[in-house]
Amino acid sequence: MEKVLRNYTSRVRFWRRQAHRNMAVFPLVMENAPSPDYLTLDEALQDGAIEITEVNEGGSVPDLKVANKSSRNVLILDGEELVGAKQNRIINTTILIGPKRTVVIPVSCVEQGRWSYRGAAFQSEERMMASKMRSRKYHDLKDSLRRGMGYRADQSRVWQDVDLAMCSLDCYSETSALSDVYEQKRGDLEDYLDHFKPVKNQVGIVVMIDGKVMGGDSFWATETLEKVFAKLVTSYALDALETAGRRNRVNSTQAVRQFCQEVQKAKIETRSSVDLGTDIRLENDRVIGSALGYEDQILHLSVFAKERSQGRGSSGRSLRRASLRRDLLF
Repeated sequence: MEKVLRNYTSRVRFWRRQAHRNMAVFPLVMENAPSPDYLTLDEALQDGAIEITEVNEGGSVPDLKVANKSSRNVLILDGEELVGAKQNRIINTTILIGPKRTVVIPVSCVEQGRWSYRGAAFQSEERMMASKMRSRKYHDLKDSLRRGMGYRADQSRVWQDVDLAMCSLDCYSETSALSDVYEQKRGDLEDYLDHFKPVKNQVGIVVMIDGKVMGGDSFWATETLEKVFAKLVTSYALDALETAGRRNRVNSTQAVRQFCQEVQKAKIETRSSVDLGTDIRLENDRVIGSALGYEDQILHLSVFAKERSQGRGSSGRSLRRASLRRDLLF
C-alpha cells in the first residue's frame, strides 16, 4: 500500500491559487482520474442507502452504528458531521463500508450539552469539522492507535476545541454544539465559499491561511472532490474567520511545494481500516495525516502542517489554549 500512496502523490500537481481575504486555496489536479465506484455519505443518506444510529438505546459517545443497505460501497470522510439522535458527532477517520454490512464506527461528540434523542437516526447538514480541530485530533488518534485502543480521540480536548472556536468567533450555543457556530457564521462562510470554485481535473486542495499552509485533502476521483468541495472549503474557512481582520500576508507557492514534498517523504504506518481497505498514517517532523487505501486506490488523503512544538516531538497539548496563535512550519 505504501507504493500505491507514493504513486498517487507523485501524480498529483497543484494549480493556480484562488484567494479571498486571508485564505488561499491551491487546487490539486490529476490527469485521467477515474469515476468513483462508491456513494458519499450525503448521497447515501439522501437515497436512504444507509442508516446511522446510536449503537443501542442507551447510546455510546465514541461509537455509532452504520447499516449499509445498498449494493454499493459507502465512503464516509474523516471530520464529517452527523446531527441528531442523542448528540451530534464527527467521524474520527475515513471509512469505506461494504455493501449489506452493519459496522460500528468511531466518532467524537461535538455537542457537549445534550444527551437526549432528537429522532432515532442521524442526518447530514453537509458540514465538516474545522481543519484545526481535525489536525489536533490526528495527534490523539496516533497515540490511541499505537496504544492499541483504536481510532479514539481525546473527547475532553475535542470539547475544548469547540469551546475555543465559539469564544474566538463570538458565538453562543445552549448545548455547546459546533453546528451552532456554523449556523451563526453562515453568511461569512458563504462569502468565502463564493470565491472558490473547482477546476478541471481537480481532485483536492491545499489551503493557506494568513500566509501559512494549514493542510490539504485529496481524493481518487474528481467527482468526489466536487461533491464534498463546499463542506471541505467551509471547514477551512471557519478557521480563516478567526483572523479575517488581520492584514493579508503573501501566499507562497514555494511553501505549498515544500508541503507537498514533505507529504511524499513522510514515514508511513499501515493497519486494517474500520471496515474495507487499509488505514495509512503519515508523519514526519513537519506534517501529520492519514489516508485510506483500497485495492490500488487512495480514496482519501488528508495531511496537515505541524506547529513548531509538534515538529519537535510534542503532542501539541500545550497549544490547546492558544488556538489563535499557530506557529506553523510552512
